[in-house]
Amino acid sequence: QVQLVESGGGLVQAGGSLKLSCTASGRTLPMGWFRQAPGKEREFVAAINWSGNNTYYANSVKGRCTISRDNAKNTVYLQMTSLKPEDTAVYYCAADSRLEVYRRSRFINYWGQGTQVTVSS
Repeated sequence: QVQLVESGGGLVQAGGSLKLSCTASGRTLPMGWFRQAPGKEREFVAAINWSGNNTYYANSVKGRCTISRDNAKNTVYLQMTSLKPEDTAVYYCAADSRLEVYRRSRFINYWGQGTQVTVSS
């Protein structure tokens, strides 16, 4: 069993930055971030393999977000910069052995509780 706890969300102005953290207990798995805006499906944002050598990003955040992990702390980070109002969503930490290949929410076994990110214009 894997438990995920996120932190770091909040309110920021457009163009600002936020750093999300997700601490995991249990197995070391590929981890990532998804987000869900009101009335929309949960979508992939970024993922990182267990060693941290491979990273993956949605086109919508590529160049603005950086995912990293510290396995000594069992923690994954998502550094977000140049934030836009359309980045407003609940951000969910995710972990699954298939995340590197299947970056869709229906393939994810483990989820965090979510953290709200709001970007004001």
